[in-house]
Amino acid sequence: MANDMQTETSPMEGAPLIKPSTTDHPLYDQVVEACRSVYDPEIPVNIYDLGLVYTIEIDGENAVNVLMTLTAPGCPVAGEMPGWLADAIEPVAGVKQVDVEITWDPPWGMDMMSDEARLELGFM
Repeated sequence: MANDMQTETSPMEGAPLIKPSTTDHPLYDQVVEACRSVYDPEIPVNIYDLGLVYTIEIDGENAVNVLMTLTAPGCPVAGEMPGWLADAIEPVAGVKQVDVEITWDPPWGMDMMSDEARLELGFM
């Protein structure tokens, strides 16, 4: 039985842990810039460069779905951060609606930060 279950639920070999973003959508770059306007209050780097935004999906009707994480489950602003991100993205011209979801899988790690974030925080 365990063998059957494993073949059912195992991710495809080589499948990414993080679902790819809709990078070819015309609104993608503007949505990324909106994400860069949101900061973790404890870290002087925006949440996009910290690597907290995992996936930005934009459908054909310009509805934006964001999958994000936080640096730690006990983050003091855990309940507020998705709202901050939605508030930053909603004013982008053309965006119809925004949904932000938090995930803990895969867990965030420092290797997810951009080089700019590492430099800002003194890790480079």
